[in-house]
Amino acid sequence: MSIAVELRAVARLDFAEVLRSRWIWFCVAAYLVLGGVLLTVGVRESQIMGFTGTSRMLLSFAHALILLLPLLALMALAPAVQRARDDGSLELLFSQPLSPAAWFLAVCGVRYLALVVPLALVMAALAAWGQLVHGDPIPWAFLGRSLAVSAALLLAFTGIGAAISVFVRSPARVITYLVLTWALSVALLDFALIGLMLRWRLDAHAVFVLAVANPVEAARLALLSSLQPELAAFGPVGFYLANRIGSGALFALGVAWPALLGLCAWGVAYLGFRRSDRI
Repeated sequence: MSIAVELRAVARLDFAEVLRSRWIWFCVAAYLVLGGVLLTVGVRESQIMGFTGTSRMLLSFAHALILLLPLLALMALAPAVQRARDDGSLELLFSQPLSPAAWFLAVCGVRYLALVVPLALVMAALAAWGQLVHGDPIPWAFLGRSLAVSAALLLAFTGIGAAISVFVRSPARVITYLVLTWALSVALLDFALIGLMLRWRLDAHAVFVLAVANPVEAARLALLSSLQPELAAFGPVGFYLANRIGSGALFALGVAWPALLGLCAWGVAYLGFRRSDRI
């Protein structure tokens, strides 16, 4: 059996499992609820950093997604391998002429696309709603940048989630590592950096490197860099970033680094899956 046939077979099987499971509907509901809240609370009527109307709404939506997407990606991938081991799916599938590489690649690919495609549809629907109902032009450039940043951030945490799923066998520990990973990357990020600056008075360059090493912070910088090329709205920090690095480089860094991190984590997970006891 060729690798393409194996990929299609496993992808169809896992896609059916995704549709039957609860997490994919939770993700779609989270996108819709978040977008609906922003539509109903009058966000589009306010103005920030020169953005108003549909652009203002998409900006708020993208900022909220930066915090939400890592958790959704970890929920999608972290339990995948461990659950398949426990319910006997791996033992059944690998008794067929199916390679581990095809199964692992198809499962990761299907779950990644199950996160990205609904997000793209919801963002496009929000932009289309603004044009049809309020006559706002669709901000194609900002929409494309937001989707690129979101897709890179999802790739980073689906790779990390795949690594957790391969190397952690206990369901309770999987949930623990999932929550800790999300908390360290999102919930405690700003507090940790402020604490480091106050405690050890780190150089600004060191703090910037530590911040960018986190894919969530890198994605934030990429998103903010699309607001104003000179980043004047951010005061001295924006002036420093715009002149030392540049808005284009910040965007490239915020997309490339999370994507690279996700691919590396996925590669480690794949090698671990190939070499470990898969049953």
